[in-house]
Formats: sequence, structure tokens, C-alpha cells
Amino acid sequence: MENFAKRLAQLRKEKGYTQSELADKIGVSNKSVSRWETGVSQS
Repeated sequence: MENFAKRLAQLRKEKGYTQSELADKIGVSNKSVSRWETGVSQS
């Protein structure tokens, strides 16, 4: 899942979104986005 975490962070940054902005756009908490990007949550 490391590739997913890195890719998610890369795409988010390319679009110029903060973790909070991305979370709002996809309807999850910013904590979820943070966990995904650090590989803590793999689901």
C-alpha cells in the first residue's frame, strides 16, 4: 500500500489541495486522508 499512499499525496499536491480540502471534496475526515497518506489505514 505504500505506492497508494505516495501516489495519493503526490496527486493531492499536484492539484494544490490540502488534506482538509481533499477530505471535504470526497466526503471523509481529514484524519482519514492523513492516515491513507502515511499508510496507517489501508482500507
